[in-house]
Amino acid sequence: KVRGASTISQQTAKNTFLWNGGGYFRKAFEAWFTFLIETIWGKKRIMEVYLNVAETGNGMYGIEAASQKYFGKPAKNLSASEAAAISSIFPSPKRWAIGRYPASSRQRLIYTAMTHYGIQLEYLK
Repeated sequence: KVRGASTISQQTAKNTFLWNGGGYFRKAFEAWFTFLIETIWGKKRIMEVYLNVAETGNGMYGIEAASQKYFGKPAKNLSASEAAAISSIFPSPKRWAIGRYPASSRQRLIYTAMTHYGIQLEYLK
């Protein structure tokens, strides 16, 4: 089965402004909205909106909801390891579970990259 890969901007456009499903009609709207948000918003704003609308589980959307469900606290209080754990379930939050393979190995890689490169958690605050 052929699958396309979407950028964060494309996913943000789809999740924020459009409906689920495929088809050329929706894809055309997605391209238009992607162009608009990349023209008007900065990368930081795109990431902020994406993290607030991305699916983080079955019927669950946004990092705040995931933070509350998995760790019982607001996203702004997540540790780097906890933030890496939530990040590890992308791109398959319905199939992958925090703490279980393959998310567990991805969590270690993400956490190592965050600490090694000094990546801040500003997008979650």
